[in-house]
Amino acid sequence: MLVRGGFTAEVVRERLAGEDDDEDHPWAVLTDAPEIQLEMLVETYEGWLDTEDDAPGPVGGPTGTMLPLPDAPKRIKRPE
Repeated sequence: MLVRGGFTAEVVRERLAGEDDDEDHPWAVLTDAPEIQLEMLVETYEGWLDTEDDAPGPVGGPTGTMLPLPDAPKRIKRPE
């Protein structure tokens, strides 16, 4: 369906952490089709859509900026 529409589409097996059995790996479709078209296909075939925005980025906030680190260890007990 995607290829007939002029988009590239590749079907691959995605290895997930902790999956030992090759038959348990989910199938993934890698494509350059627009997200709106993919959302309709996902609804039709009861799948899910992972976008590049969902991919984990650098450590930090939602914009990828680094969060400030503390200057010293946090003291739990009062000094004597």
